[in-house]
Amino acid sequence: MRSPSEIKRVIEGRLRSYLSRDRTGIRREVLRLFVKTKSITIAEIVAELQKQFVVTFHAIASMVGIIASRIGILHAIRNADGVNSYELKEKYYDVVIRIVGVC
Repeated sequence: MRSPSEIKRVIEGRLRSYLSRDRTGIRREVLRLFVKTKSITIAEIVAELQKQFVVTFHAIASMVGIIASRIGILHAIRNADGVNSYELKEKYYDVVIRIVGVC
């Protein structure tokens, strides 16, 4: 069984690897949105990102899915209407802030 500090190191490695392939800055901006907001939906992320980038709903949904499943730092909550909202897990705030930096 891994210790909490070892798990954080693994998560940090995955996050750094994921961001190393970020050519446009969209991935970094998505992570900043998760740090800045308590809970956010895909539609809200898309609306915010469209102010700076050309993005599609499906591209952002895929991006959030990868962050939630492969990296493992997001928690998904489904509301009564069937819409998922996502939030950054508390224990990974410091890791994400350290790697991404928040303005």
